[in-house]
Amino acid sequence: MESIMKLQNGSDVRGIACEGVEGETVNLTEDAGNRIGGAFARWLAAKKGKAVQALRIGIGHDSRITADSLFAAAAKGIAAAGARVYDCGLVSTPSMFMTTVFDEFQFDGAVMITASHLPFNRNGYKFFDRDGGLEHDDITAILETASTLAPAQADLASVEKVDSISVYCGFLRDKIKKSIQAADYDRPLAGLHIVVDTGNGAGGFFVEKVLDPLGADTSGSQFLEPDGRFPNHIPNPENKQAMESIRQAVLNNKADLGIIFDTDVDRMSAVLPNGDEVNRDAIIAMMTAIVSEDYPGGTIVTDSVTSDRLTRFIESIGMKHHRYMRGYKNVINESIRLNNAGIVSPLAIETSGHGALSENYFLDDGAYMAVKLLIALARAARENKPLSSFIDKLEKGFEEREYRFKIDCEDFKAYGKKALDAFEERARAKGYDIAPNSYEGIRISFDTDEMKGWLLLRMSLHDPQMPLNIEGVREGDCDRLFETVLALLEGFDQLVIPAK
Repeated sequence: MESIMKLQNGSDVRGIACEGVEGETVNLTEDAGNRIGGAFARWLAAKKGKAVQALRIGIGHDSRITADSLFAAAAKGIAAAGARVYDCGLVSTPSMFMTTVFDEFQFDGAVMITASHLPFNRNGYKFFDRDGGLEHDDITAILETASTLAPAQADLASVEKVDSISVYCGFLRDKIKKSIQAADYDRPLAGLHIVVDTGNGAGGFFVEKVLDPLGADTSGSQFLEPDGRFPNHIPNPENKQAMESIRQAVLNNKADLGIIFDTDVDRMSAVLPNGDEVNRDAIIAMMTAIVSEDYPGGTIVTDSVTSDRLTRFIESIGMKHHRYMRGYKNVINESIRLNNAGIVSPLAIETSGHGALSENYFLDDGAYMAVKLLIALARAARENKPLSSFIDKLEKGFEEREYRFKIDCEDFKAYGKKALDAFEERARAKGYDIAPNSYEGIRISFDTDEMKGWLLLRMSLHDPQMPLNIEGVREGDCDRLFETVLALLEGFDQLVIPAK
């Protein structure tokens, strides 16, 4: 039981699915995938109040090299339990959720085989029903059931192939056409040059099935071919090499916009014509400005490591900033909670590029965010304004860093809490500006001649370490912030000081 339970990663299942990295042993085996598939079918039947035999479940995957074997494993487990299986092929994670919504499918549940941006030897399973992605406790329950099952065989001849990605792309195209209302209704992106980088993940469909049919010039788009070894760069909008790759593509092709997706297309970032990167705080600011037109005064929920300058930007355009804890499910669930409490919250978004809108089932969907960006671009072009005008008020950052203090003791959670408590007490004694209502760790802002910027020290959710995020306004501020943290943590010798 213990080995299969270790495959839980928050609200997903993830593991090492093939050999190829020294020192990493396969733990997401075909047997494990088979039992997990069978357990999901049983969990879904219990939730829906249906017989397993009445269930219809879709399975899709990204470009990873272990996709086919893990598909067959899960499909056999689901089919052996009695449910009907549908093969959606190479798709995005958000499109798999939408198979539970679209009239053409209305699946009871959906499974996506992906490990997002992790190395090629990793893979995993994400699960959905009509209510959205499963929660942490749901995954725990599924893995507990899986640990009691034996691998089951089933004939997959009855598995039906469906073209769900085309239906999903039709949905995206319709959204663009109806929102732009161009003179040429069917080609609203004509005259715009859009460069896309999918990092050899699953996102090539966005060029072939969305942008090209709508008239966009997509020349210069790169790494669209699915290749689960990711030979060009990590498909990750947070990766510096990946962002530099799409930045150069935009500049070299003199494009109007660059779009980059992660492997399974639930995250995205962008690049403006001058090469400015629209990621982290900037993508949050851009999406906030876009939704503010329809939800004036709304509350934007973000993760904990967003900057003070982002807060000032959000408030400057009449919106509210609710900084919450890290984890895309945490951010999404908090935005849902606010809406249920009568507080309008149209957007839940992390600095990682996970963004979910209330108008789109609170689904973190990189392609849908790209659609919102394209609509804004087309409307701005019609008014002879650059897309950058949406975030003109966002102050430029100077430098940001992240460090991780390793906690070198057995009871690391207790030690970390003791260190955080002392850190806060010492900061208060010095009169530092500690943020109220911090949902994660201790956040301090500085605005003096000596030091300008902010820092956030918190406990890792699962690992024996304390991440530290800092952002300075001027040269040298990050170094001064780091030294301030070391002074506040003096005496905690079991914290391993990271190198600068």
